[in-house]
Amino acid sequence: MALDIPLAREALALPADPANSAQRAEEVLAAWQQGTLTVQACRQRLNDLARQYPTALSVWAALGELVLPEDVVAAYAFFRTGYHRGLDRARASGWNGSQHIPWTYDSNRGFLRCLYGLMQAATAIGETAEAVRTRQFLLDLDPTDHFGLSRPQPHTT
Repeated sequence: MALDIPLAREALALPADPANSAQRAEEVLAAWQQGTLTVQACRQRLNDLARQYPTALSVWAALGELVLPEDVVAAYAFFRTGYHRGLDRARASGWNGSQHIPWTYDSNRGFLRCLYGLMQAATAIGETAEAVRTRQFLLDLDPTDHFGLSRPQPHTT
């Protein structure tokens, strides 16, 4: 009788965002969160980064996080762009669809933030099936469950 032993899944670190775009996006978002930039100034700086570095996943994540929940449709578009750019980067890096892309690697965080934001935005616009698929994809990619998706959610009455 053969034992069915699950094989360990290999973890993949995506290549980092170009130049210092991830750091710059985080600094701009942090300045807005601290109140030293208006939302309009923050969005303009992030837009400038997106034009300069359209493959920077952290920039797309920051744009989505900036506008969610006030402009859920724009957030959905930003997160979906980052998600698709992330899939492109993963495939170009040899991702075969079964490896983990864990939060533990800094270079994976922009992609995972986009995926998490996409789940939130899909929920907000009533795309329940997409939100469910995206949640499961996050759990499959990141076994550390950085976003706490496997914890029981509080029920509202």
